[in-house]
Amino acid sequence: MVTEYGIKFTVNLINNHFGNLVAKVCENLLRRGPLTLQLIVRYTELTPQQVKNSLLILIQHNCVQAFSYEQDGGLEDGPKSNTQYMALFNNILHRMRFSKFLEIMSREFDDKCKELLEGLLQHGRLTLKQMVERAKDLAERAKSRKKEGICENLVQESLVKLFTARYVERCPASEPVLAARNKEDTPAKKRGPKSARTAEESQTLEQRVLAAAAPMEAQRFSAITNNESAVGRETSMDDSPGMRVGAKRKYDASELHIEPAAEEEVILWRANFEEFIRCLRHKACIENVRERLDDGAATVLRAMLEATRSLENKVKTEKSVPLSLNNIFEEVMKSEEGRGMTLDLVRASLVQLGCSPSARGTDESYKIDLKKIIELAQNDEVESIVLKRYGRDAYRMFRLLSKNGRLVETDKIANTTFVEKKDAPKILYKLWKDEYLHMEKLVVAGARQSQFLLWKVNKPCLWKHVLDEMFHAALNLSQRVAYEREKEKEFLNLPVDKQVMSQEERLNRLKSVRIVLESSLLKLDDALMLFHDFEESSLLKLDDAIMLSHDL
Repeated sequence: MVTEYGIKFTVNLINNHFGNLVAKVCENLLRRGPLTLQLIVRYTELTPQQVKNSLLILIQHNCVQAFSYEQDGGLEDGPKSNTQYMALFNNILHRMRFSKFLEIMSREFDDKCKELLEGLLQHGRLTLKQMVERAKDLAERAKSRKKEGICENLVQESLVKLFTARYVERCPASEPVLAARNKEDTPAKKRGPKSARTAEESQTLEQRVLAAAAPMEAQRFSAITNNESAVGRETSMDDSPGMRVGAKRKYDASELHIEPAAEEEVILWRANFEEFIRCLRHKACIENVRERLDDGAATVLRAMLEATRSLENKVKTEKSVPLSLNNIFEEVMKSEEGRGMTLDLVRASLVQLGCSPSARGTDESYKIDLKKIIELAQNDEVESIVLKRYGRDAYRMFRLLSKNGRLVETDKIANTTFVEKKDAPKILYKLWKDEYLHMEKLVVAGARQSQFLLWKVNKPCLWKHVLDEMFHAALNLSQRVAYEREKEKEFLNLPVDKQVMSQEERLNRLKSVRIVLESSLLKLDDALMLFHDFEESSLLKLDDAIMLSHDL
């Protein structure tokens, strides 16, 4: 779900990381949708070389995906395609979560794996050879005397661990080609299954492009061929031109008029953001259950999610994979806190989690409604905002309307929540004015005409409004963090005679303020993910015809 302040915040991230020229290109892509190189030059008023360099930076750091959209060019010419560039909002947003990704890596793997991931996050995309070179540089700085062959082996072992756990993946195709949607295709689509038609029609252009660019699942997380005995001989298991990363270099060069790279085929690797977001989603669900229920229910949920994580088809899965009671109990026993639980306690925790057993052969199987847990967490987040901002009376009225999910008259709200009837309309009006409530007027005609005000919580609209407010707050915090950093630099450049307090004392004070701001931003990001990354977006699909209208 992309909002106005969401765009401003992501542009600010790009500006902080890569400068204002790259941010200008990125903002135009976010606001206007996919554009050709010529249109980007026109809209940004930058030179072609500046735009090319900016696009290369954004592609390198997985913030932009190139693609072609086939168009009929006439009988003589045949189909034509113009390369377009699409900004990937989610990937840009993930840049603020790198510290969280590294924290996950620290918990699950050793320092070598963490260093490898850190390099991928820092540089966007790397070959195995580049990873080895980076590892050698780190070893030299640490004055380590590891032999070259040992360093290569350590990098390869770490890489194998990471793509086995799906934290690292092969880069997608450089420029997938989408078939044009013609009117002639419509009757054929109608003859297909209804579910297939619905799934296809509900896909956004971005989803279609990413699906076309993604390697096959087996190739995406496949091992390095020939054990990579010589790093310079990196080979791909895929021989198709569209999926070669070596071909990616040639496509980028042809479109951006840059000299082609070496002809040898190279495998590029990058961090798999989806898997990290899946881990953070699971963590949010577990912590919400711990807060609402108890430690036992959280332990059972964690055990089920860890057992079935590799079987989940998508990040925003609604229900967990079914598990038998015996398998759940075995998984619970693997954790230290779960060893004190009996089979009856596990069954009771499953009841707490709202699981009802279903027949699966001779065993009972259970699955968790993750979507419901996320929705409850979203409700709690919005209710806490209302409580802090508008007070307890407003909180009670908002909670009543949120649970009812229908229109309720003013007096009935006041009576049910024990709020003074003279105060209720004022509070409700303030909530409506700030877009937290939906209001409708009901006029009853009769001997004496009467007017009633009805109120309800429109969750899809409210969730989008709350998300935009969160992006706004994140933007303010990010700008304040940048301001504090500038103050630190300015203080260091001041002459000693003009410093009011000691340099060490002043720097410690500035750093403590910056740390508080940065931790607040990370905490706010937890709420951002709850509304943006953990649940399916309800955004309407952009019309493909509008996207094509940008073509020359």
